[in-house]
Amino acid sequence: MNQSKDVSYLGKDFAQLRQNLIEFSKQYFPNTYRDFNETSPGMLFIEMASYVGDVLSYYADNNLKESLLEQATESGNIFDLAKSLGYTPKNSVPAHVTLDVFQLVPSIGTGDNVRPDYEYALSIKPGMRIKQKSGNSFFRTTDEVDFGFSSSFDSTEVTIYETDSSTNLPTYYLLKKHVKAVSGEVKTKKFTFNEAIAYDKIVLPESNVIEIISVTESDGDAWTEVPYLAQDTVFEEVPNLLENDPDFVQYRSSSPSLLKLRKTAKRFITRLRSDRKLELQFGAGISDNNDEEIVPNPDNVGNGLAGFRKSINVDIDASNFLYTRTYGQAPSNTTLTVTYTVGNGIQDNVQAGVLSGIEFIEYNDNINSTNSAPIVNFVKNSVTVNNESPAIGAKSFDTLTDIKNNALGNFATQNRLVTREDYIIRCYSMPAKFGSIAKAYIVPDDQIAQQDLIEKRITNPLAMNLYVLGFDSSKQLTSLNSAVKNNLKTYLGYYRMLTDAINIKDAFIINMSIDFEISVLSNYNSNEVLLKCINEVKQYFDIDKWQINQPIVKSTIQNLIGNVAGVLSVVNISFKNKFDSDLGYSGNAYDLASATRNGVIYPSLDPSIFEVKFPDQDIRGRVVSS
Repeated sequence: MNQSKDVSYLGKDFAQLRQNLIEFSKQYFPNTYRDFNETSPGMLFIEMASYVGDVLSYYADNNLKESLLEQATESGNIFDLAKSLGYTPKNSVPAHVTLDVFQLVPSIGTGDNVRPDYEYALSIKPGMRIKQKSGNSFFRTTDEVDFGFSSSFDSTEVTIYETDSSTNLPTYYLLKKHVKAVSGEVKTKKFTFNEAIAYDKIVLPESNVIEIISVTESDGDAWTEVPYLAQDTVFEEVPNLLENDPDFVQYRSSSPSLLKLRKTAKRFITRLRSDRKLELQFGAGISDNNDEEIVPNPDNVGNGLAGFRKSINVDIDASNFLYTRTYGQAPSNTTLTVTYTVGNGIQDNVQAGVLSGIEFIEYNDNINSTNSAPIVNFVKNSVTVNNESPAIGAKSFDTLTDIKNNALGNFATQNRLVTREDYIIRCYSMPAKFGSIAKAYIVPDDQIAQQDLIEKRITNPLAMNLYVLGFDSSKQLTSLNSAVKNNLKTYLGYYRMLTDAINIKDAFIINMSIDFEISVLSNYNSNEVLLKCINEVKQYFDIDKWQINQPIVKSTIQNLIGNVAGVLSVVNISFKNKFDSDLGYSGNAYDLASATRNGVIYPSLDPSIFEVKFPDQDIRGRVVSS
């Protein structure tokens, strides 16, 4: 008859296991073995079993601990767990700096008509490389430098560089542009592939890679980095030119680039290994057959058309998807050239005035071939750079603690647009070269405006109405042009939920003026006090501090003025709508008196924002006798 035996699972270290085995033997085998001296043969086996149990217990506990990101200590496990949560640890973060780029151009014209000859204005391609005077930091420009193009967002500064001694007329002008640059030494490495291997990998030799600039085949085809291999659509930046989009080229000054979506089978993902080296992994598409021959499309079966299957005579095996280009293509019979940057971490935060050595420069072919070759060579040799401000933002590689925290934070957001805050933040994060969003406000489509009620428009419960505004060259609010809106729609569409729709609209601008009256203490200079009060109101209505649908609280302004030293009392405050478009205002008329309730001026039902467009003339104060 089998006897039920009690087994203790609490003791897991050597001493506890040893004691449990001794007690177990005494309880269930009292007549079989009784010699529990340290030197007895029975104790040999008990202690050996305790040793094995202690080791197994340690590894069981450690494996569990290393499977939890917050508890893990092994770098390899931390990297793998972070990757499983969708976070790629950063080797290092590059520094950013604004460079001043200069070139000389000859003058043209005579007398009062002397001006710069923009026929010799250069256009420098992105990727100009600049080296630190004495050090190992390298920087490269991210945008084009076009001295012949000037706008409020990309101005060309012109100064007289040299004059003729006899006529005192300019002979050479100095052109100045600003361009963004990031740190990192550019390197290249070639990798040769023979037969296609599913999910093939390559590893870059350096341990401080910042960024992959490009991956190109021997025939010139480009491979694109994606966050995961199943993603077949990527962003593509194209210049805002006539040939790319004739409808948006008129807005090139505010939106120099257009954002497009492009599908590609030639894609890869990157993974930072625990040894700090960057690994590139490609897709699984290793078959030369069409995808439909590997995984038939049921919609095309039996349609009677030439080239299509009449029936499916093979099983649709789910594993066949691993051989299609669903997860991207695997490189074969080619050589890939990987161009990337290597950084120095925090050492790339260089001081001002140290970036002057041009290591590489490439020009667009924008100078007429009939121009004087000596002058062309002269203006090209005249190109210089300098950084008036220090480079900032560089950071060394993520520590293990950084990886843990960043991975958990990244997993929480999922890089998706779900909440209203997600949409607003994503609007502001769109790269400036595609257009800048100054103000953004979003509401569900069911929160319709009065005009929608009049038109009896049917609402879409799955749609979001995004109201946006931009700045003009004077930092005054203005409506966005269609090119910027199109870029924003494309940019947001990449992150939005599949079922969500986004309607991008213009928010209304309500321009106004403020008049106030104060009384001043007798021992204060009334003009100085009044000036301080006006400045306080100007700072309060600074457009950077205001958001769409933000109300005006009169008591706040009254307290603001009343707290100025020397103010005895605030006698009166009045607000007036300014809407005459001929005078530069928005043209939107708004009844401020009717919109005021309990000392609060509310914006309209349609999303709108209050703006003092011309504060120097529209904020007025007066001192009255007490």
